[in-house]
Amino acid sequence: MFPARVKAVLGPTNTGKTHLAITRMLAHASGIIGFPLRLLARENYDRMVAVKGERHVALITGEEKIVPPGAKWFACTVEAMPLDRRVEFVAVDEIQLCADPDRGHVFTDRLLNARGLVETMFLGAETIRPLLQRLIPQAEVETRPRLSQLSYAGPAKLTRLPPRSAVVAFSAGEVYAIAEAIRRRRGGCAVVMGRLSPRTRNAQVALYQNREVDFLVATDAIGMGLNMDVDHVAFASLQKFDGHRPRPLAAQEAAQIAGRAGRGMRDGTFGSTAECPPLPAEMVDKIEGHQFETLTTLAWRNSHLDFTGPDALLDSLAAPPPVPGLARGHDATDHITLSHLAREQEVRKLANSRSRTRLLWETCQVPDFRKLADDSHTRLCGRIFTHLIKDGHLPGDWVGQQIGLCARIEGDIDTLMTRLSAIRVWAFIAARADWLRDAARYQNEARAAEDMVSDALHERLTARFVDRRAAHLIRRLDDSAEELLSAVTRQGEVVVEGHGVGHVTGFMFEPDAAAGNEEERKLVLRAARRALQSEMPKRVTDLETASDDAFALTPNHRITWNGDEVARLRPGPTPDKPLIEVLQSEFLDGAQRERIREKLATWLEAMVKRDLAALDAVEAKAAEDNTLRGPAFRLREYLGLMPGGTEAEVNPELRQKLKGIGIRAGRFALYLPEMLKPKPMVLRAQLWALKAECDVPVVPGGGLVSVPPPEGWPEGFAETMGWVPAGPVLLRLDVAERVAGELGHLTRRAPAMLPPDVASRLGVKADILPEVLQSLGFRLMPAEPLAEDAFGPPGPAMVSARREDRGARFRRGGRPDQRQGARPGSAERGPRQGRQDRGPNRDASPVEGQEAQGDAAAIPQPEGAEAPRQDRGRPRFQGKGGPRPPRGEGEGGPRFQNKGGPRPPRGDRRPPREDRSEPRSYSFTGSKDKGPDPDSPFAVLARLKLDKG
Repeated sequence: MFPARVKAVLGPTNTGKTHLAITRMLAHASGIIGFPLRLLARENYDRMVAVKGERHVALITGEEKIVPPGAKWFACTVEAMPLDRRVEFVAVDEIQLCADPDRGHVFTDRLLNARGLVETMFLGAETIRPLLQRLIPQAEVETRPRLSQLSYAGPAKLTRLPPRSAVVAFSAGEVYAIAEAIRRRRGGCAVVMGRLSPRTRNAQVALYQNREVDFLVATDAIGMGLNMDVDHVAFASLQKFDGHRPRPLAAQEAAQIAGRAGRGMRDGTFGSTAECPPLPAEMVDKIEGHQFETLTTLAWRNSHLDFTGPDALLDSLAAPPPVPGLARGHDATDHITLSHLAREQEVRKLANSRSRTRLLWETCQVPDFRKLADDSHTRLCGRIFTHLIKDGHLPGDWVGQQIGLCARIEGDIDTLMTRLSAIRVWAFIAARADWLRDAARYQNEARAAEDMVSDALHERLTARFVDRRAAHLIRRLDDSAEELLSAVTRQGEVVVEGHGVGHVTGFMFEPDAAAGNEEERKLVLRAARRALQSEMPKRVTDLETASDDAFALTPNHRITWNGDEVARLRPGPTPDKPLIEVLQSEFLDGAQRERIREKLATWLEAMVKRDLAALDAVEAKAAEDNTLRGPAFRLREYLGLMPGGTEAEVNPELRQKLKGIGIRAGRFALYLPEMLKPKPMVLRAQLWALKAECDVPVVPGGGLVSVPPPEGWPEGFAETMGWVPAGPVLLRLDVAERVAGELGHLTRRAPAMLPPDVASRLGVKADILPEVLQSLGFRLMPAEPLAEDAFGPPGPAMVSARREDRGARFRRGGRPDQRQGARPGSAERGPRQGRQDRGPNRDASPVEGQEAQGDAAAIPQPEGAEAPRQDRGRPRFQGKGGPRPPRGEGEGGPRFQNKGGPRPPRGDRRPPREDRSEPRSYSFTGSKDKGPDPDSPFAVLARLKLDKG
């Protein structure tokens, strides 16, 4: 028999040491290889399965055991290596960890005691060579050079890191902060930490390896042989907490991490980022030259333990190293747990034999993955030991309940990672088949819980630290050789490479609301510029060929195209000629903006010409008469309606001329009736509000005669739009003019009976009619009750012009000599006009009621003659009962005669109303001292009957 071969393969990272060991192991009939991390063991297990198949490959870690009956090759963590199995090949990776004060004693024990029947291989750094050759003189040492060059690139900001970079931090808080910063600035990253389960770690690494993200943020766990396509390693810190205190990172540790850059024959770089200072020159030289101080001592703990009792076990654990070069490291968790349990009397009583003491030690070796910094782990180990001694096994309900409590997926990233740590503890317990009656069941439950929480953790990490859209866009935008796949949907959504980046409204681009920070918005705009290079010219052409129905005005003076704002109105030289300003857009050049402006100007000009066509028609007619040009020009300035009375400025002759071309000069305004229609009114409101620099008030709908004063209307808006303020309501101008004209005609000399349909024509209720009439210049006189000795129907309500209004109108619209300050008896009288000028046409519009009074008042009279009656030759108000009955004379005569009766001659003028001492009677009782009227129809009928008789 040849002696077993012991070989050490040493060298820096990326030398192919692990690949060599696996290849050698699979060449043997059986073998075991130990890795420093569960993640690394799982990764290489998958590689071995791909070569030998699942039936022949086993995985053994503290929390997971996959051991087929015919397994020949084992991938394990160093602590879980089944050394009781006799195999041809044994290997230990990262053997330089023998110097680690916490876990080093396990690696040192494997270095001294683990051997294969045929070959044993230790893989690690060159720093362990002197001690390894001293402790194992027969070992062959092979040094392998690095396959690629590793060079220092200096510090760089996170935004300047090259793609395929790994950022290394040494705490979960730093990892989260850096990952969040990379997501905001570079689109996202994958996260790898030692606390992740293999399932979560593999899913995160897949994000990076599949190029869904170009960055990786990790702890120093990546330094332990995790192989990924990393081109650059950036240190975010040079300080780490080793479980006991913060300390500077050693050059060898930094080299182990930096060595992840550049795999195979591809060169790699390393540097610093974030708030990390530049690496010291001495450290850089050591990393680039792979020259480090050799190890002087290795951590050691006695493996030949005394199980006669707890105290003897503790003493054997504290035994000194047997040879130089070995030293005791930090007390491990199992040692600390044993020392605490050994103080409890109940535990000491139960550990009263070698087998029970060995069981106590095995119980204390349950790993403390939770690291809660309290005595919860010690109490858990004590409870496990008590159950095993008293019951012979662990209660299944208790184990299942604890696993079930961990199998929940709600919570944030830290909560899920804490649950994963707890699941790992229970998975380790369930893996002890000698502790549970139905171990396979609880192993499956623990594995299912770990998978469920691992998937949830991967989702949380991805949702928080990965923006797939941004990452993909950054990669595609950087690759300028290829054209981006982009489109704009009918709804205006901009899609680039399958990702929605925002919406186009008109010619403006609105980034997606998910792009919350400035970096993301810049990225989205960068992608949109590439995508909209051909879209915007097409939209300009579509706008130029669009129909007029595609455009509209908004209350804030914007012009919309298919509902999207594209321009705004600005006040122009005249109210009916506003200016158009195209909204700013970085996607339009000057020529395109001018094309848009010309199209919108053409549309707006056509709309103004169409809706205000009556103004053009009036100006054309007024051009033939110099006296009409002024009113027509003023109407153009006021957009067809100039508020204010016209009695003082427009004489009867000019009023008739204006009426002939369609202009109404009324009591309340000079206006065109066409301007009161809905469409012209809406356009006038828009132009008025533009000039007033305010939003367009809401205009009442068509068909309304009166409306309550709307809230928020600016001062002067109602009158300009054709609404007359009348107390509590606003009256439409044409209706107010018509009714006021008729009432003015009725009350030109004295109060008259109120027409019964006035309230309905004004669109108001009877209770506010007095106030409305008062605003129009009239006074409502309620019906007076009948005297006690009178009989007949009650008198009707009367209406009269207010005295001040009547006097003012008489002074404004009466004799011209009085307006100039002349006295009524002045000799400056004009020639008497013909009879045809004394009264208006019977078919005249009621709006011109005041005009009729003006004509009558303007008739010149001979000097000293009595002024003519203003109602002579004029039609009476036509009510429901026909012509207005004649007025009786004297105070005692009847107020109204029977229908058709002749009107008696008018006597002397009655005294003013205020001089009357007796109330007027509206009864039909005639004077008792007079006989029947011989000219009445009743008298004529009576005579005819007598003649026949």
